[in-house]
Amino acid sequence: MALWKDGRFILGVAAAYILLYVTFLDKDIFWYIYTAASLFFISISIVSESIDDQQNTNRFMLYGVASGVVLYALFAAGYALLKLLPVSAEEHVSSIYALFSPVFIWHYIVLVLIIIPGEELFFRGFIQKRLTHYMNQWIAMLLAALFYASIYIFSGEWLWMAAALVGGLFWGTLYIWRKSIPLLIISHLIFDLLFIVFFPLA
Repeated sequence: MALWKDGRFILGVAAAYILLYVTFLDKDIFWYIYTAASLFFISISIVSESIDDQQNTNRFMLYGVASGVVLYALFAAGYALLKLLPVSAEEHVSSIYALFSPVFIWHYIVLVLIIIPGEELFFRGFIQKRLTHYMNQWIAMLLAALFYASIYIFSGEWLWMAAALVGGLFWGTLYIWRKSIPLLIISHLIFDLLFIVFFPLA
């Protein structure tokens, strides 16, 4: 079957763009709509693909924590470099934090239990994995990362798109290497906790 005939893949891609467009229409509804979008991501991923978990618990925890710290360090280094260049990176980062950082306790709960698992299940466990049925796994990873970045065009923040691209390439490569969605969820969780909660860059 050709990719363009894969109904679930087309549905997932189209729904992601529509849901993220609605999500960024108004910052006051961001957390509500993105939570709903993540629930959709989880649902279509689970019914469409098996959840890869080729690592034992100790190993995926170790790799997950370590990779999350490494990615945060890369972002911190990149942010420090951007501040030396004639671009308004600091202003953009501050704006993103101000508008979309968790505020209420339920924001943190859905971030950990729904949004992070939803992103990894959908973008790596569904989109990237589905693409590997039709092409080389590295090309599939690149296309999935580009798709992951492109949906954030609706945020109006080029830096968010760039960050999503880096994250997509990093987690996509990690998925090829270890074939473990739980590992990716732990990695994403550690990164978000460092980036948003404990050591925000701005």
